[in-house]
This record gives sequence, C-alpha cells and structure tokens, in this order.
Amino acid sequence: MTARTAKSRSSKPPQAKVHIQSNSETQLGRTAVRTFAANDRMNQLLIEHLDPAAWLAKLTTAKPHGKVRTIAAIFTHMHNMRVKWVRLTAPHLKVPAQLDRAHCTPQQARAGLAESAARCEEMLGEALGSEGRVKKFLRDGWARPWPVGVEMLCYMLAHEAHHRGQVCMLAHQMGFPLPVAVTSGIWNWEKLWRECGASGGPGSDS
Repeated sequence: MTARTAKSRSSKPPQAKVHIQSNSETQLGRTAVRTFAANDRMNQLLIEHLDPAAWLAKLTTAKPHGKVRTIAAIFTHMHNMRVKWVRLTAPHLKVPAQLDRAHCTPQQARAGLAESAARCEEMLGEALGSEGRVKKFLRDGWARPWPVGVEMLCYMLAHEAHHRGQVCMLAHQMGFPLPVAVTSGIWNWEKLWRECGASGGPGSDS
C-alpha cells in the first residue's frame, strides 16, 4: 500500500460548518424585538392622544398647497412601509394588508400598526436572534439588499422616529398640540418596555 493510498483511505469527509447560536446573538434578537415593540408603543400613544380633528386636517400655510401629508397619511405610510419590509425581506411571514390613507380611521391605523409591528418583531427575531430564513434586509424594491444586522434595526427605527417628529410638529402647527405628558412619555423607555410586557427596562434580560 502506498502512502498516497493510505492517506486517501484514512481521510474523513469534510464536515459541514455548523453555526452554534451564541448567548450574545440570542440577547440581540430579544433586545431587537423589545425595542421595536417600544417603538410601536410610541406610535400608539401619539394616535391615542391626538385630537381627532387633527387626523385629516391639512396645514393651510404649506407652500405649495397640498404638498404636506396629513397625519393620517403619515401613519398609513409608516404601516405600509413595514408591510413592504416584511413582504420583501420575510415573505414566509403573514404579510399584513395595506392601509388606505384617504379612508383610514385612527382606530384602523392603531390596529394596522399593531399587526405590522408584530410581523416586524418576528422578522427581527429571526434575523438577529435565530437561524431563521431571514438572511437579507430589503428596504425597497430598488434598494441594494443588506446582510441582516444591527443596521437593519437602526434603519427601521430611524424611519419611524423621523415620521413621529413630523406628526408632533404638524399637530402643533395646526393648533392641536399633543399633551406634554405624551411627547415626554415617548422618551420614558423603562415605562414603555414594561407596557410591552418586559419586567425591566433596557439592559434587562427578563
């Protein structure tokens, strides 16, 4: 038997690389889910305490006239963008129905946002905390896919924070300012996390 033959007989087939989920990955997934839940709680608070007259009101001082979205249109846009994220990034999840900005009521917006938030939380949990089917994040059909990571969560949160700022500003400009307790309350992350079912605040693993 030649040395070459002996080597070929004794060699083992290549082993597939198995990724062992680390505690840090598990924690990241849980934190991402809770963070997005707290983010949606902020949206719910704004709609809950918004004067109903402000929902479809238009800022008459806007130039050119009609170019500024109504508050109803802003919240339906936020929901519909979430629907797009889920449809493009995690099509195996149940994709919520879109909302119609012209006919959506505050109650329908709250229900729609709650549903789309739940799907986004599932998507984030799979992307950042498990060996699920979510491998790439697609923001839009024209956008270059991103590998899933913290950037995905940051993009989603930045989009919603931007539009919440618009809502608060529009409500104030149109004479329907939100209560200070609400505009301050969306910064009380410890309370928001508890309202979303966590026993502690950020940094807590329970």
